[in-house]
Amino acid sequence: MIWLPMWLPLAANAVLAATGPTLVRVLPPRVGVRLLPTAMVVVAAGTGAVLASLGFLALALVPAVAAVGDWSPIALRATRPGPVPMEVAAGVAMLVLLGSAVRQILRAGHFLVRTHSACRSLGTHTYGLVVIADDVPDAYALPTLPGHLPGQAASGIGGRIVVSTALLRLLTAGERRVVLAHETAHLIGHHHLYVQLADLAAAANPLLRATARRVRLAVERDADEAAAAEVGDRRLVARTLARAGLARAAASPLRPDSGVALAATDTFVAQRAMALLSPAPRPRRILAAGLVLLVGVALLGTAAAAHQIDDNLDNAERAPAATASY
Repeated sequence: MIWLPMWLPLAANAVLAATGPTLVRVLPPRVGVRLLPTAMVVVAAGTGAVLASLGFLALALVPAVAAVGDWSPIALRATRPGPVPMEVAAGVAMLVLLGSAVRQILRAGHFLVRTHSACRSLGTHTYGLVVIADDVPDAYALPTLPGHLPGQAASGIGGRIVVSTALLRLLTAGERRVVLAHETAHLIGHHHLYVQLADLAAAANPLLRATARRVRLAVERDADEAAAAEVGDRRLVARTLARAGLARAAASPLRPDSGVALAATDTFVAQRAMALLSPAPRPRRILAAGLVLLVGVALLGTAAAAHQIDDNLDNAERAPAATASY
């Protein structure tokens, strides 16, 4: 039996872990934000499926389990992809990573419920924008759960944009327009979902943590580019980021629930300002196609590996040796 497809998701995982941070930097933000978290989840799921499959092969050797499945352990031992200790370790790793992924899902759900509750408490006639009396120059987007939110239909966005009076006093009219366009882009683009997908993939696959951190930069860059297109002035957006970022850093309080709230003023400000002072991002079709191909390889490998293991178990059922022989 050829077990090569079993390792394709693991190979895709290694490639994405090695190239992910660079891809976030090189791909146009709009493309990177949408492709990379999706690729990360698929590759992490494929890796988890391979680990689960290996662990199940080890579990199938247990006499009680073999008896339930009517498998011959002798036949199973004859056609294995690797040593039994490796399969046991893979199964244990899968359980640990699955627990980490479940915790991340619960954490993200908790944060989103809290932000939704906060949005509702901000009033029914805010139409997406809330100005708070605060001496800290700040602006951020609060996403909501799917469903009706007072004022949501009128605003056309799914959440609230929160801006402090200190920031409004600091900025000119044009700079205020930049901030609002940036935060609106976060909500319209559902950027919080892509961040949560990347964090979920990283929880299920620690090798993707560096890429997940860079996805946060990609969503900010995407919102920056949307703001630049809205106001028609990349230098104005860069100047707004610099002014707001310096003022925010001087205040430097910690915002609660920063894992969900997406801010214009305190994330990767230097890199974003430099990018805005450069020409607009070029299309990277070959890199994007390569990332799609990597996802396809992971999916194909996962499906092929599952099919091979199913065949292996079927052959063990049909083996001439008695299933009671251990």
